[in-house]
Amino acid sequence: MDILLQQIFNGLTLGSIYALVALGYTMVYGIMGLINFAHGEVVMVGALVALSVMKPLAAAGLPGPLVVLVALLVAALVCMALGFTIERVAYRPLRNAPRLAPLITAIGVSIVLQQLAMLIWGRSYHAVPPLLPAESHEVLGAQITELQLIIMLVAALTMAGLILLVNRTKLGRAMRATAENPAIAGLMGVDANRIIALTFIIGSALAALAGVLVSANYGIAHYHMGFILGLKAFTAAVLGGIGNLAGAMVGGVLLGLIEALGAGYIGDLTGGILGSHYQDVFAFFVLIVVLIFRPSGLMGEKVSERA
Repeated sequence: MDILLQQIFNGLTLGSIYALVALGYTMVYGIMGLINFAHGEVVMVGALVALSVMKPLAAAGLPGPLVVLVALLVAALVCMALGFTIERVAYRPLRNAPRLAPLITAIGVSIVLQQLAMLIWGRSYHAVPPLLPAESHEVLGAQITELQLIIMLVAALTMAGLILLVNRTKLGRAMRATAENPAIAGLMGVDANRIIALTFIIGSALAALAGVLVSANYGIAHYHMGFILGLKAFTAAVLGGIGNLAGAMVGGVLLGLIEALGAGYIGDLTGGILGSHYQDVFAFFVLIVVLIFRPSGLMGEKVSERA
């Protein structure tokens, strides 16, 4: 029972991070019908920028939570600028091109960002200073750390705030109108270019937050960390229903639980043939199953109507 509960705690933590990254995928897809495969690299940039800010501030003796907050703000600003630039330079000129063109461009942008990050921060793994509370508490025999609780709480609050933004604000109405039909939204006075750029900016801010949380959770950051994380978050978005905000959250949490439980029990189920290091297999197995049996996802897919 304690092992099961421990894996559930681990899965909820991991799923919260997947959900944050999946929200970036699903926002862009919902409004543009585009899979932004460079989003995982924006997460990576956020983590490494935050780390670059953390080290000198921590060396100056500032309180850990303050250091993380300042690093997060800087990382968010950098990622927001990066997201705006990617949309403006790489995607906007191809908005009316065949769907294959922006997809290939997204993969190219992902590779470019990886290589730039490697040139700036190097190939090495960078240790993230333990600035957030990491004390563990026992719950029914399982251990849950304060950092895990912080990750789950921050993710839940961020998701709730995003839902309120989309459903209760003028900007959210404009985003929903643009997602429904950009041409008609334009006739109603909505600047589709501005709304799409803001969508990239908001998604990139979420990516920065996810980058800080995932690097704090694992204690490391490196130039290639966004690739697999991005693919898993994309799987979570497809699982929940890409283009559906609630679906991204549900898909992220479910994928985290599936991966954690699979990693915890795969050794027993296979007689020791497979170990926990095969946990990545579960994410892509889920992707294949969902695409075969329910390609619209658990909560349905939402797609914009392109003029």
